[in-house]
Amino acid sequence: MSFTSSSRQLPNTDETPERETPEPDAPSPGIEQPGPAPQDASAGAPDHTRDAATDAEPGQDAPSSGPEQPAPTAEGQPAVGTAHDTTDPEPERGETDAEPEPVVRAPEGEVPAGSGAGSSSDEDDGGDDGEEPVSVSSPPSAGHADAGTDGSTDEGGDEGGETGPAAPSAGGVGEAAPPSGRVRGWRGRYPVAATVLAWTVTGLAAVLVLFALLMPGKADQFHPAQFLRVPVEAVFGAALVLVLPRRPRIAVSAVAGLALGVLTVLNLLDVGFNEYLGRGFNVVLDWALFSDAQAYLQDTFGGGGALGIAILAVVLVIAVLALVTLSVVRLGSLVARNSEVATRATLVTAIVWVTCAALGVQVTGVPIASEHVALAVQDRAHRVRDTIRDEAEFQKIAKKDTFANTPPDQLLTDLRGKDMMITFIESYGRSAIEDPVMAPGVDATLTAENKKLTGAGFAAKSGWLTSATYGGSSWLGHSTFLSGLWINNQQRYRTVTAGDHLTLPGAFKKTGDWDTVGVMPGVQKAWPEQKFYGIDKLYDSRDLGYRGPKFSWSTMPDQYALTAFERLVHGKKHDKPLMSTIILTSSHQPWAPIPRTVPQDQVGDGSVYDAIEKAGKRPGDIITDARKSKEEYGKSIQYSVTSLIDYLVKYGDKNTVLIFLGDHQPIARVSGDHASRDVPVSIVAKDPKVLDRIADWGWTDGLRPEHNAPVWKMSAFRDRFLTAYGSTPHS
Repeated sequence: MSFTSSSRQLPNTDETPERETPEPDAPSPGIEQPGPAPQDASAGAPDHTRDAATDAEPGQDAPSSGPEQPAPTAEGQPAVGTAHDTTDPEPERGETDAEPEPVVRAPEGEVPAGSGAGSSSDEDDGGDDGEEPVSVSSPPSAGHADAGTDGSTDEGGDEGGETGPAAPSAGGVGEAAPPSGRVRGWRGRYPVAATVLAWTVTGLAAVLVLFALLMPGKADQFHPAQFLRVPVEAVFGAALVLVLPRRPRIAVSAVAGLALGVLTVLNLLDVGFNEYLGRGFNVVLDWALFSDAQAYLQDTFGGGGALGIAILAVVLVIAVLALVTLSVVRLGSLVARNSEVATRATLVTAIVWVTCAALGVQVTGVPIASEHVALAVQDRAHRVRDTIRDEAEFQKIAKKDTFANTPPDQLLTDLRGKDMMITFIESYGRSAIEDPVMAPGVDATLTAENKKLTGAGFAAKSGWLTSATYGGSSWLGHSTFLSGLWINNQQRYRTVTAGDHLTLPGAFKKTGDWDTVGVMPGVQKAWPEQKFYGIDKLYDSRDLGYRGPKFSWSTMPDQYALTAFERLVHGKKHDKPLMSTIILTSSHQPWAPIPRTVPQDQVGDGSVYDAIEKAGKRPGDIITDARKSKEEYGKSIQYSVTSLIDYLVKYGDKNTVLIFLGDHQPIARVSGDHASRDVPVSIVAKDPKVLDRIADWGWTDGLRPEHNAPVWKMSAFRDRFLTAYGSTPHS
């Protein structure tokens, strides 16, 4: 015998209505008592509530009318409504707070609906128009919840109404609460907080990814309009995520996130390099500069401070890579879960981007349609390609030398018998003379020192040179000036110093009429470039006998370095004139503390500077303040120029010829955004014939070059100087 049931389901209500307890199943007249029903295989299948009145077999007493509530499954007991092997005519009930639910049994020979291969899916609302036997399924177990990540359950539940707060079962369809007595972690206890946290994390992930996609490489470009753009990369990324299966989607998201994280780190390096060196980070050449940066930090902040900064930098890099990668994966999963909404949003965003790109829509001069990442990757690829090509081309250029084959007796014939000094002043740039903050003090010093020179019988002419470097990497400026080659990166420097290109000191040495010496207080270890430059005798920081304190990066004050040069070299008798290359370092950043000049007879071994160093400012006092940095930088230039001119006036004579210049501009935070790379250069001599040789150069009289004085590339000086003073080209 078979019976039918209605597929109609009753809505859950906020209260459990009272109902009569059904009588035990008893034989009715004319009705055959069914045997034991087979074990239900659908435990844990979705609960389909039935109208008990229609499910009752003809002749049986129907339960009292009224809405029915499913009984929750007690742990360790069969689910209510599941057929099981028993001879007890009383139906099984779970021990819950809800009213007991009558067991509806299938007749003999029939397989209950929801068992075995014939079980209905989550979306099945009931029987099949009365043709198949139906049993009431048990609610899901405490550990089973067919819910999405947002806490909502799958469809297929009650269509007749919303689950009220007092619904007795946590396993009913459409409910997210766990069964009575069960707690599913803190999310179950604090669902609102869990939802808020999830959306907050998602929001932060979206902000981080958007920032990474639109982040510029220069500090002055960080303004709101830069981040109100529509990145085309996000549109393509969302479209790709929507069409990929789960595993490929996660893999692609992770790889894309890691790549975006790497690009973000490179952008951060660009910001730093543009701020300090006036150029972006070169991924091929600039890794070698980190060791120099570490040494600078150690000299400025001490070993502990440098180590702390290095650790923070490493942690920052790891954090950026991890957070950007996880953010991209999270957003990719969100897009995949909400594919319909995401598809519409992606289409709308794509239309907006194309429209803005076609019409050139801008906000405060910034295009709304952004392809920043694509352009950044393309730019870096071009830089790598250009760097590789440049190396091959520079090797050919470095082999050509206008004066390489000039005989010694045809070199520098108009300077024979002169004591030559080529002196670099660290970071002495055009901004020191023309910036409104620094210029008043520096110009006053140049005017005062020029009067000293005139009073001692010297004269000077000054012009401008465009340095090959900016803000740092002083050795690039030194090598460019001395070799006559444009050496603007580390690879070029390595190439030229490994060869035998003629330098200015080398030209003087080649004549055989000069002894060449170098005074370099900034050199603190072996310096193999000495041979390339043609320097016979080098005096570095270990050879000058200094016993005083360091002044930040500078190992000793300029006044002491020049005094040591006089004591160890210039003041001694020598058979030949000297060709001296001197590098002064007191104006090296961070310009705190700055030494002061002391009476010449008090210089001694440098111990006199102890009190001056202790009374000076600390790097932390000025390094984060642009105006204070400018002020202290200007003071350091005044000190270096004063020390040099004081030395020349005291120890120079009619045969002394001084060339002094800056190696590069100070960092952008001091010289200003988009500042030139120009540095001042001066030639000072007592013999008027020396300056007459350069009368056609158009340089300004005195130590301060006029704003409109000639500007040459620094690499052009060597050939002009050699030609002006009697050298004959022989390539």
